Amino acid sequence: MSDDQLKRNMRPILHKPYGSMDLVSVKAPANHGSHSKDSNWWVVLNLAFQSIGIVYGDLGTSPLYVYPSIFSNGIKHRDDILGALSLVFYTLTFLPLVKYVFVVLRANDNGEGGTFALYSLICRYARVSLIPSQQAEDREVSNYKLELPSKRLKLASVLKSSLQKSQFAKIFLLLVTMLGTSMVIGDSIFTPSISVLSAVAGVKEVTSALTDDMIAGISVVILIFLFMIQRFGTHRVSYTFAPVLCVWFVLIGGIGFYNIIKHDKTVLKAINPMYIVEYFIRNKKDAWISLGGVVLCTTGAEALFADLGHFSVRAIQVSMCSMVYPALIFAYTGQSSYLRQYPDEVSDAFYKSVPGPLYWPMFVVSILAAAIASQAMISGTFSIVHQSLSLGCFPPVKVVYTSANHEGQVYIPAINYILMLACIGVTAGFKSTVKIGNAYGTAVVFVMTLTSSLLVLVMIMIWKTNIFLIILYILTIGFVELLYLSSVLYKFTSGGYLPLVFSAVLMIIMYVWNDVYRRKYHYELDHKISPGRLKEISANKNMSRIPGLAMFYSELVHGIPPIFEHYVSNVPALHSIIVFVSMKSLHINEVPPEERYFFRRVEPRELFAFRCVVRYGYKDVREVAFEETLVTRLKEFIQEEILLQNQMLSTIGNNAEKGTEPEGEIVERNNDVANAKQVEEEIMQQEIEQLQKEWEEAGIVHMIGESEVIAKKEANIMKRIVINHVYNLLKRNVRQREKVFDIPHKRMLKVGMTYQL
Repeated sequence: MSDDQLKRNMRPILHKPYGSMDLVSVKAPANHGSHSKDSNWWVVLNLAFQSIGIVYGDLGTSPLYVYPSIFSNGIKHRDDILGALSLVFYTLTFLPLVKYVFVVLRANDNGEGGTFALYSLICRYARVSLIPSQQAEDREVSNYKLELPSKRLKLASVLKSSLQKSQFAKIFLLLVTMLGTSMVIGDSIFTPSISVLSAVAGVKEVTSALTDDMIAGISVVILIFLFMIQRFGTHRVSYTFAPVLCVWFVLIGGIGFYNIIKHDKTVLKAINPMYIVEYFIRNKKDAWISLGGVVLCTTGAEALFADLGHFSVRAIQVSMCSMVYPALIFAYTGQSSYLRQYPDEVSDAFYKSVPGPLYWPMFVVSILAAAIASQAMISGTFSIVHQSLSLGCFPPVKVVYTSANHEGQVYIPAINYILMLACIGVTAGFKSTVKIGNAYGTAVVFVMTLTSSLLVLVMIMIWKTNIFLIILYILTIGFVELLYLSSVLYKFTSGGYLPLVFSAVLMIIMYVWNDVYRRKYHYELDHKISPGRLKEISANKNMSRIPGLAMFYSELVHGIPPIFEHYVSNVPALHSIIVFVSMKSLHINEVPPEERYFFRRVEPRELFAFRCVVRYGYKDVREVAFEETLVTRLKEFIQEEILLQNQMLSTIGNNAEKGTEPEGEIVERNNDVANAKQVEEEIMQQEIEQLQKEWEEAGIVHMIGESEVIAKKEANIMKRIVINHVYNLLKRNVRQREKVFDIPHKRMLKVGMTYQL
């Protein structure tokens, strides 16, 4: 058998066309030098200290405004204070401590928290994602796999099957996730406003010369300063803020303990939940309405989960249990003890309960703490916008990675300035913590309820939690959250509408962007180039080959995108080497570098073309030296491809020796196999040398699709509005693809295309 015959017989197996050949992962050496955030206690304590400066500012400053919000119409009965304290105690215990610190934080996605992290977990298990660029090979990524209990429950299988079969359920799940994300962003608008305004208002205790307008103006100045320093990064801000928050928690805890001893020790009996029952019996509807004030003691609880990517589960658990929770309990109990003696001073309970000599130090620290309180939700907003951006659910914006040591810490300038303007508008517009509190409570409870909804799905499908524990969770925490939700919605017309308006606008932006993104992908999939057309292009004698390496960018991961057809129809020249590059995000927080690049060869081989899928997690950082990395991985792919072929040739030779063929034919076949190996190795060496030469001498040209997206003529009016107006308005005002990919303009060529969706 000749070498040519042997190669012809082997080629259908070894070089399948792009549509059927399995992807080959090019693995870089694994990095074993990095350690988990929870790897030793020194790291945990360091992160726990930092987390105090970032995560707990909002939760920690809630004593500034909780009691005035609960008793907005004054205290009618002395024992109402015990009922309110009991409500605050059990709310703090069940929601921030039990639910978030010990349950929700367990539902992290490889250390990443937030609404999209929960959604990603569900998508990986139940395959309910609407992202179209999914491949079977994605599930082989190490971080993609979930650690599931061995026990299989019928309920989990039934729920999983129902979600996978229902398109409505998939869309509804995505909308719930977007709503939760929008509400967290809404939180980060109201948190700075109410915290800073409450702290600055304390100056009224020493002077009545300041009007509400002046207090609002001072608050605006502080807010502007806070947002201006965000660009320095979470790690720098947290190290600066953490000592201040530590002093704050020591002071409110110590003053609370002092007030308990001095004024009324009997408030400790509020641990008896019967005082809650009596409170509702006495006040009936007013007690239910006051729940909107009680729930403000949990403000910032969602930040414990949203900011998880900046720290670690153990760090947040340590800081919450050792300092934050005890200090808050003492603070609220101390205020209650003071109010038992001076119930008429409830409108300014926090500052009235501070001992005289400590007033000014406490005022200064409270101003600083209130400014810091905003940091929790601002950092959380940066994290969840980054996640949604990576999953195609948010228009492209610039993301700055602020720490080389903690990859989850990001800063998004555009979001930062939008939040700043919104906070200034809310502060200057309302000028009252009571009105802002009505809006704030709505955002807080909505986020909690949506988190619980997604968490129940995780419990059933992924954790396989005992059904009785799930029912217990729904009947306790779920019931409490729904009760609080009904109370805050009662104040809808008194400011409660504002977060819903913000969320509605954000949801429209997110859904429109994601919807058109999916439509564009399916358009490319329907118009991809056939293998026959590729052979025609390769055999076209009028198509000249020019030096260099061309990279065609597309979302498409299955086949050759239509941008290539459009290019060759207008330019009768192809570069010596062609790579079709697809950047895609997976429903995981990060893809190990050694599993990031997947290649396949595009037939015919004479075209010298490859498909490259570059996979990222939603918190991964794109490589600075992307071109160099891709070329290096492509060389490794060519080497591994030839190695695979040689192994298959050796297998053929070994099988021949075990057969019944004459010895002469076996020797001849072995010689043919050896010759074929040598030929393949020579081809490999030539391809690698050519790749290196073209890259060094001619360089890389980046082909970017400049797409115009319009609705079809027969599309209904709603679709035309969404695509032709809303989407294109967003597209004109966001970052373009070349900036997202950081492509140098001198080596970039835009290929215009029109998508009719």
